[in-house]
Amino acid sequence: MNEPYDAILFVSFGGPEGMQDVMPFLENVLRGKNVPEARMREVAHHYELFNGVSPINSQNRALIEKLGKLLAREGPQLPIYWGNRNWHPMLADALRQMKADGIKRALAFMTSAYSSYSGCRQYRENIVQAQREACAEDLHIDKLRVFYNHPLFVEANADCLRRALDKIPAERRARACVAFTAHSIPLSMSANCDYEIQLKETCRLVAEASQVENWQLVYQSRSGPPTQAWLEPDICDHLRELKQAGAQDAVIAPVGFISDHMEVLYDLDTEARQLCEEINLNVVRAETAGTHPKFVRMIRELILERIAPETTPRRASGARGANHDVCPANCCLIGAMRPVAATPAVSEVARRTNV
Repeated sequence: MNEPYDAILFVSFGGPEGMQDVMPFLENVLRGKNVPEARMREVAHHYELFNGVSPINSQNRALIEKLGKLLAREGPQLPIYWGNRNWHPMLADALRQMKADGIKRALAFMTSAYSSYSGCRQYRENIVQAQREACAEDLHIDKLRVFYNHPLFVEANADCLRRALDKIPAERRARACVAFTAHSIPLSMSANCDYEIQLKETCRLVAEASQVENWQLVYQSRSGPPTQAWLEPDICDHLRELKQAGAQDAVIAPVGFISDHMEVLYDLDTEARQLCEEINLNVVRAETAGTHPKFVRMIRELILERIAPETTPRRASGARGANHDVCPANCCLIGAMRPVAATPAVSEVARRTNV
């Protein structure tokens, strides 16, 4: 294989690993945002319920370990570096280590399957900022494409959904309602990206692969002032409606997340489950793709299609095809659409990360 890259950069959100980490972590997440301290304390309480530990870091370690073993066994044999947006290991520290190790070109895998400001563009901005902090502006980083409709991502989520459905009593299984969930975003953000379109396609593909007809895409984890419009319906509102319509069983499948973290543990496993107990609705939560073997293999495929495009096809299920490798300069902007010329950072992000 012709390998123009000499490393993989694994980029994720990050999460606290103890109560001492929670407030500094939240300050990183909310820096520059007009969030009242009372709201920050409220979110901190969610972490207190789990001793201040989010599972996202441990799940990322497990995923990196499995990917590293797969690459060592089947190639390409590239080292994996890991940097987070909001908590250790921080992205700038990862880039400093890459520079010290003599890395020149890297492929970045970001732990987000969909196109949005927070799931794509912000990570690219994070890389540019981290390059400045690490004095690593000459490190060339290319982002792997979003993978919402990659067959192996679909198959991994379908496997998780089928296992969850198997927990419903056999005589009621066919009538069970599936609620696919994803993190809600403001409508102003949604208008500038394909987030909602891609999510609906993933849901359709996973439902078809699981032979599920009774499903709906719903949202969770919204924040911000009530006056700001976000994607709906909310998962808890949807569960109430299902019960009112006579449903006995529901499966929550968080396809908008690739691994468990606080939004899954609290908003689904805690808040939504408590609601279902109150309204007497049996609920099962499907696992995220996590370290599913098919998901790990998908990451390798994404790497290979960039390193050896002549031998590795760009696979995608459905009619939309594989997403672009290089994002347009005005892709996934936050808020109202602005002319590219009015935002110099747009071209800088595109130049630095080749996306």
